Amino acid sequence: MFAAFVSGALFALGLSLSGMTEPARVIGFLDVTGAWDPSLAFVMGGAVTVFAVLYQVIVRRLAQPLVAETFHLPPRARIDAKLLVGAALFGVGWGLAGLCPGPALVALGAGKVEAALFTLAMVAGSWLASLLPQLGRARARELPPGPGLAQDDF
Repeated sequence: MFAAFVSGALFALGLSLSGMTEPARVIGFLDVTGAWDPSLAFVMGGAVTVFAVLYQVIVRRLAQPLVAETFHLPPRARIDAKLLVGAALFGVGWGLAGLCPGPALVALGAGKVEAALFTLAMVAGSWLASLLPQLGRARARELPPGPGLAQDDF
């Protein structure tokens, strides 16, 4: 628990110091035809570089993590429609609001109203998305399965 808190606090500090909790900074990065602000590219590039180096060192040299029993690595999965739609929705939301979940929570902690609105919308959207599988199953029970389809296919 302490390691998660320290990691989150370090992430929040980095976001705050880099100005990435300011929606105008993100929107300025996405506005490539106007007053483009490349600072987000440098922040992301720095983060990806540090991660790439440390990931290789840590995974190769440690038999297990320092604060867990095993490494929790994502499985190698194929790129499918769900991933592409989710990524597109995330990108559109990020571009419209200038915030994504991490910076929004940091800005919320700083008392920014736009972050509070974004966080409420994010929580509501997550809740609604959690209902979609239930709605699909309910709809599947109402319809007789077509040729070659079973109830579990829905």
